[in-house]
Order: sequence, then structure tokens, then C-alpha cells
Amino acid sequence: MLTYILRRLMYAIPILIGVNLITFSLFFIVNTPDNIARMQLGVKNVTPAAIEKWKANHGYDKPLLFNKNNDGMAAFTDTIFYTKSVKLFVFDFGSSDEGRDISHDIQQRMWPSLAIAIPSLLVGLLVNITLAMLLAFFRGTYIDITGVIAGIFLISISALFYIIGGQYIMSKLWHLVPISGYSEGFSGFKFLILPVAIAIVGGVGSGTRWYRTIFLEEINKDYVRTARAKGLSEIGVLFRHVLKNAMIPILTGVVVIIPLLFMGSLLTESFFGIPGLGSYTIDAIHAQDFAIVRAMVFLGSVLYIIGLILTDISYTLVDPRIRLS
Repeated sequence: MLTYILRRLMYAIPILIGVNLITFSLFFIVNTPDNIARMQLGVKNVTPAAIEKWKANHGYDKPLLFNKNNDGMAAFTDTIFYTKSVKLFVFDFGSSDEGRDISHDIQQRMWPSLAIAIPSLLVGLLVNITLAMLLAFFRGTYIDITGVIAGIFLISISALFYIIGGQYIMSKLWHLVPISGYSEGFSGFKFLILPVAIAIVGGVGSGTRWYRTIFLEEINKDYVRTARAKGLSEIGVLFRHVLKNAMIPILTGVVVIIPLLFMGSLLTESFFGIPGLGSYTIDAIHAQDFAIVRAMVFLGSVLYIIGLILTDISYTLVDPRIRLS
């Protein structure tokens, strides 16, 4: 197990370097250090001297990827890419282009993101699996057909419709919850009800259909026929056999969501005015703050890799036949 984890971590290093290189290239294809300086200085007729001073103070006064004025490894290390990237691998995110401590911002903003993401994941998973098992139990009946049609209908609706519609009905018409905002502590619960409910409703169509497909595939296998032949009830088959053997694909689907638990939802946090990492990333993109964008993309990649490793480990817990080596 330990050897497997260490090997996966070693594989992660070139992946993270590649992700960081792609992020760097995409950002500077559409931007230049001079443009970043002009935007941060906020002066239309800023002088070249002010631009050069800002670039020198923020580490943008070097070549992007290759420094032809140096020899050997210095030609690659004395560049913006190297100086801005190497500290990421020890999770030193440095300062934003506006001078804010990125690590401090992440520590402050991760909690609002988690406050939305964790209940959305847990309650949504429970609702989706319950509905999927209900449709699988009544497979081939009008209940199953109606559920499938409703799932397709819900999938076809844009996430923006759920957000705007929920705000209009629940907040503006019925005045049940605040339309936006956030506060810490127990008083912030009222600000989380609507975003969490919308996240659950928005994912119930795709989630239910996905788990229903998994359960139907398991129901047609030989071990289920054997369980029925031994006299086990259909509900017992679903809970004792089908659900247990469907855990591997379920875990695989959950791992995709793991980075969102920390990174937050870009749309939800922006529309509801929640100061999480999702809105933090959106604001950084609007401000062309490369330091924050780079840090958030890198952090998301790390979390996704960790999620994959944890998923592989969890496979061994739900299926003893699987061994990691």
C-alpha cells in the first residue's frame, strides 16, 4: 500500500508540472506582463518607468520561459515560469498581484466553500441513491419511466435557471431565505439553505440516472439471481448485494466532486455573494491576477490527484479482492 501511494505521488509531479505549464501558457498567450502592470496600476497613461518598476517589484521583469542571456540551467531557472512555479510544490503561494497573501485568503475562504459543498455532496448523494434504488426496484413500471423522463427534463435545464428561479421564488416572492450574502457562525445557516437546495435539485437528474444505470447493471448479474433463488426479498437484494457491489462506480463518481468540496462552486458563490474560493477565482480571472489563478489551478489539480489516490484506497475497503501494489 505504502509503495503504491509513493509511486502515485511521484507520478503526480510531472502531471502538476504539465498543468502548471499549460496554465502559464494559456494565461500569457492572451496577456503580457506589461498589460498586467497597466491593469494593476489602474492608470490609463501610465509611464514606462512605472510599468518597469511594478514588474520588477512583482517578479515579472524576467523572460517567460527561456532566458537567452544566461547559460546552462540558469537559462530556464531565471524566468517568470520557474520563479513563479517552483514554490507551488511546497505550497508557498506567495502574494497576489495586488499584494494580498494568497495562503491567508485560501484559509479564510475555504470554510464558506466547504459549508456549501459538504452538505450538497452528502445530502445529494443520499437523495440520488435513494431515488435510483426506488426506480430500480420499480424497473419497467410507470414509476420507473416517469422517473427517467423527469431526470432527462431536469438535466436539460441550465444551472443558471435553478439559481435565478430559486432566488426569485424562494427569496423575492416567498421571502423564506435571503437572496444572497453570508455570515459566519450559526446565523449563516439561513444563507446556505437556498444554495445547498439548488445544488441538490440541479444534480438530482443526472445523479439519479447515473446510479439507476449502475444498479440495473448489477441487478442482471448472476449473484443477484442466486440471492433471489435462495429466497431473499427484492429489497434485501438491493440493499445487501446490489448497493454493496455498486460502491466502486459510486466512489469513482464521487471522486470527481472532491476538488469542488474545497474549491467551491464558481456560479453558486458568485450569484449568492458567498466569499468562498469559487468567487475568489472568478474575481482573480476578472482582475487578470495570474498569481491567484495559478495557485487555484494548482491546488485543484493536487486535490484531484489526492482524490484519485483515496478512491483507489477505498476500493480495497469495499472489495477485498482488490489489492494495490
